[in-house]
Amino acid sequence: MATAIVVDGAYFLHRFRHAFPNLDAGNPKAIAYGLIYLSAWHIAIRLGPKPTLAAIDTQNFRPEETVELYRIFFYDCPPLIKRLHSPVSKRSIDLSKTEQALFRLGVHRELQTMRKVALRLGRLNESFLWRPKADAMKSWLRDPGQFSPTDADFELDVTQKGVDMRLGLDVAAMAFKRQVNQIILVAADADFVPATKLARREGIDVVLDTMGGFAAHDLIEHVDGVRSTIFDKAVMAN
Repeated sequence: MATAIVVDGAYFLHRFRHAFPNLDAGNPKAIAYGLIYLSAWHIAIRLGPKPTLAAIDTQNFRPEETVELYRIFFYDCPPLIKRLHSPVSKRSIDLSKTEQALFRLGVHRELQTMRKVALRLGRLNESFLWRPKADAMKSWLRDPGQFSPTDADFELDVTQKGVDMRLGLDVAAMAFKRQVNQIILVAADADFVPATKLARREGIDVVLDTMGGFAAHDLIEHVDGVRSTIFDKAVMAN
């Protein structure tokens, strides 16, 4: 049977710069390439590392064209595209034109064109507040009298909705239909524990890839193994 690669998109993007130091973390095409590279690495380990790992680095191994890869599932949320006002200066902001929104939409467009990649989108909560950044809080606590907040000291407090539910439904479908016998989970959040427990009860080998980050203890407890992969040899061809 095949392997499914199940990716928490927000976590993957957060860890990308660390896991792929030679790739441009601000380039949607590099993000897509990194996703395929990561998938190829895990498929190569299953097939037998020596020949296929070398082929990955020369870009001659295409995991999406093998029967060993069932599908890559990438879970994320579209960016907020609302208009709002900054917390201090009250300047009007169009979130749809921000660098972060354009980047995220670019990543989604890139993934939608890729072979064997399923983009699963949840949503961000529509009700949100501005919250002080960690460094701003430290400055304020250190010297409240001298701290003068600016717009740059705040960030939007938003949360994902529906991502863990979609991931859980996909894992359940793959498990009950016997579509795969291995799942590589790229994540770190304990919210995904129910999905991993279900998959393991159905006999699926669940491997966690933390991309060099720290995963919740509960999540580590309910997988069959942990890989912490750093791809310092990954370089895109011109």
